[in-house]
Amino acid sequence: MIAETLRDRIRSGGPMSIAAFMTEALFDPSHGFYATKDPIGAGADFITAPEISQMFGELIGLVAAQTWLDMGRPDGVKLIEMGPGRGTMMADALRAARAVPGFIEAAEIVLIEASAALKAVQAQTLGPTGAQIRWVDRLEAVAPGPSIILGNEFLDCLPVRQAVRHKGTWHERLVGLDPEAEAESGFVFVLGPPLGEDLALVPERLREAGDGALVELRPGDRQVVDQLAARFAAHPGRALFIDYGPATSEIGDTLQAIRAHKKQPPLLDPGTADLTARVDFESLVLAARSAGLTAYGPEPQGAWLLGLGLETRAAALSQAQPGKRSQIARQIWRLTDQEQMGELFKLVCLDGGDLPIPPGFSAG
Repeated sequence: MIAETLRDRIRSGGPMSIAAFMTEALFDPSHGFYATKDPIGAGADFITAPEISQMFGELIGLVAAQTWLDMGRPDGVKLIEMGPGRGTMMADALRAARAVPGFIEAAEIVLIEASAALKAVQAQTLGPTGAQIRWVDRLEAVAPGPSIILGNEFLDCLPVRQAVRHKGTWHERLVGLDPEAEAESGFVFVLGPPLGEDLALVPERLREAGDGALVELRPGDRQVVDQLAARFAAHPGRALFIDYGPATSEIGDTLQAIRAHKKQPPLLDPGTADLTARVDFESLVLAARSAGLTAYGPEPQGAWLLGLGLETRAAALSQAQPGKRSQIARQIWRLTDQEQMGELFKLVCLDGGDLPIPPGFSAG
């Protein structure tokens, strides 16, 4: 089991970073959460926007098709989804994008997925679309060429590190063992060494925070940005990410574990729950611009969807299926209301700078 493996690592090598703990708990090929579970859906561990309503994926598909038009209709374009869940968003996107002549024929569908369990679910979901699907484990494995990249609730699952301000110095927060509780779970947070050169990962305007302040460091986001910058430097490309988190960098611990729609302590029973942390959109945008990308957003999900015509699409669906009007109204509410997903969830668009402003965004 993962818990015993992690305990052995800590006993032999000392406390580990939270990122290392998350990586093992989520991605261990034999017992990791994503390797063994199908966590998405109303009866599973959490539900995402594409599972709430087909309209979400449909609008994403139209944005992808418009991007292809803006690229000059290349004969071959990679339509890539990072962390595609059950494949629902891609299926809805492809159905809507058929309205744009030539796009589906030009698109090669590539899914970046680490979970064998989810790959099987995705194949079943996307089978009726007739699209040829290819799976890879990482973005670098996708062949060169123009690309449109989608990621819904992908960034929040990337492993994070944490730092705590202690006596005027930022120290990394690590995972160690509590000898008095080792027989149960035994994992506890402990204060590690000063950050040193990694202080650069702390948002600049938060560096003088008072003692006891905690910030989350997201090196995984920067790795994704670097991969996109390298790809888009060689070929036209655009990436659209939808995730949850603040528009500006904040202090605070957002690491959480979700199991069967309920929160549990993040260090309890690793491998049995999803571990996520809020995306720092300000740091993401700054990193993208530093890497030479054009960054748009973040835009609140509710305003973005409504601006792209969500209500018009809902009216058409309601007219076609009058018995589902109240259900469709609830879907709009969940996707756009400020107390639901409308404000907490945001969109960021990153591209190589040679494309028009993406739909739903203002100037980058």
